[in-house]
Amino acid sequence: MRAILQRVSQASVTVEGQVVGAIQSGLLVLLGVGHGDSDAEARLLAEKTAHLRIFADAEGRFNRSLIDLNGAALVVSQFTLYADTRKGRRPSFIEAALPELAAPLVQVYADSLRSFGVDVAHGRFGAHMQVALINDGPVTISLDSATLRQPRV
Repeated sequence: MRAILQRVSQASVTVEGQVVGAIQSGLLVLLGVGHGDSDAEARLLAEKTAHLRIFADAEGRFNRSLIDLNGAALVVSQFTLYADTRKGRRPSFIEAALPELAAPLVQVYADSLRSFGVDVAHGRFGAHMQVALINDGPVTISLDSATLRQPRV
């Protein structure tokens, strides 16, 4: 499972002219599910997202988490995070999970964030979405469940 976290002062998702999810201060989370991902990866990424200290304290240092900030998360499913661009000019998405696996895992991720007290808004799974955001910083962090359990060298 992969996530791109963007620190935002506000973000929203629109589908067919209707805003379906919006937040103020917090994180826009673009979330991709790959083959072999399970509830364990979704919970691991949610725990990391909720506790990652990427918000500034009074001295301007990254010492505050989404929980500390009492911030929100806007979770948007993004299968294109599994794009393979090594060959040719058109990306392959063969490593992205099929919707019947991905949709429930996106929900597990969102529910896990909620279990940490994070207010969560959503995009609409499988829909063509317009995402609007005001990136704060800008701060953009990528997470990959495949590397989170590896030792840091």
